[in-house]
Amino acid sequence: MLLDELNTPIVLAPMAGGPSTPELTAAVSDAGGLGFLAAGYLGADDLGGRIKLTRTLTSAAFGVNLFYPSAPSPVTSFGDYVDLLAREFPIGEPRFDTDAWAAKLDLLITDPVRVVSCTFGCPSGKEIARLHEAGSEVWVTVTSVAEARIAAEVGADVLIAQGAEAGGHRGSFADRPEDDTADPLGLLTLLQLLRAAVDLPLIASGGIATGAAVAAALVAGAAAAQIGTAFLRTDEAGTAPLIRDAVTLDTPTMLTRAFTGRRARGLRNQFMLDHRDAPSAYPEIHYATGPLRAAARASGNADEVNLWAGQAHSLAAELPAGELVRQLSEDAKTALNKALSIRIQGC
Repeated sequence: MLLDELNTPIVLAPMAGGPSTPELTAAVSDAGGLGFLAAGYLGADDLGGRIKLTRTLTSAAFGVNLFYPSAPSPVTSFGDYVDLLAREFPIGEPRFDTDAWAAKLDLLITDPVRVVSCTFGCPSGKEIARLHEAGSEVWVTVTSVAEARIAAEVGADVLIAQGAEAGGHRGSFADRPEDDTADPLGLLTLLQLLRAAVDLPLIASGGIATGAAVAAALVAGAAAAQIGTAFLRTDEAGTAPLIRDAVTLDTPTMLTRAFTGRRARGLRNQFMLDHRDAPSAYPEIHYATGPLRAAARASGNADEVNLWAGQAHSLAAELPAGELVRQLSEDAKTALNKALSIRIQGC
C-alpha cells in the first residue's frame, strides 16, 4: 500500500477550481508526502495534460481526485433561486453534467496513477475493480459510518475521513436538506466511529493546519493527515489573490449552498448570509453562479465570491509547499514525542 511508502504522513487535499496545480502536487510528493491533482471541473484532455506535466516535475507517486456524479436536480427545486439571483447578478445557465466522469475514468485506466480518490460518492465495485486492474489504489471520501461501510463493501482501499472542520465542499455521498438538522461530525468523533466500524486505513481531513494537529490525528487512529487550506498560500498553489489575502483574516467560516447548490465551508460573507436557504442542486447552481463569482474575483469583491477555507484558515502560511510539508512533519514528530513523555495521572 502506498501509505507504507510515504516518508511523511501528509497528503495534499485536492483543491479543485484553481489552487490545485501540477507544481503544488509535485512539490508535496517530492517532500515525502502524497500530492493530489484535483480533476474537478476539468475535461479529460486537460486532466491528461496536467498528469503529464506533473510527471515531468516529479518522479514520486501522486494521486488524482475525481468528483463522483450525482443525479440531476429537478428545475422546480432551484428555478426560483436562480430567478432571484438573476434580478441582481450576472447569471449563467443552470445545467447538469457528470463532470466527465466516464472520460476521466477511462483516462485513468489507460494512463494510471498510484491513487485515485473520489468525492461526492463512491464508485461501483466494477469501477473500483477496473482501477485496481490498472494498478491504482482507490480512496473514498466519507463523512459518516454509513458511507464508510458502503465504500468498504465495494472494495475501497482507504477511507478519507472528512470532518466538519474541512474547507470546501462536504464530501458526503448525498446532499439532502433534510440531513441539515443533524450537525456534521467533527474529525475526532468521526475517526473514533470509523475505527470501530470498518477495518480500513483512515486519512484524517478537516481543520488540520499544524504539526500538532497532524500528531493528534495519528494518535486518534489515522494513518495520515490530508491537508488543504494550509497550502492555499504556498508558492506553488494557484489560489486567487483575493482568497490568499482573505484566509489570513480571523473571519469565521460557515457552511453554505449559496454558491454551488452543495454544502461547502467557506469564509462567511454577505452573499452567504443573504442566501442561507439556498436549495440543494449541484452542479446546476454551480453553473448558474459562475459569472457572478468570476465578476467578484475580477473586481476584488470578497462579499460575492466563494472563499472556500477550513476552520483553521488563519494559520495558513506563505512559503514553499515542500518547506511546509517538512515543517509539519518535524512539528508532528515533536508533538508525538511530547505526548509519549506525558505521564497520565494514575497510570
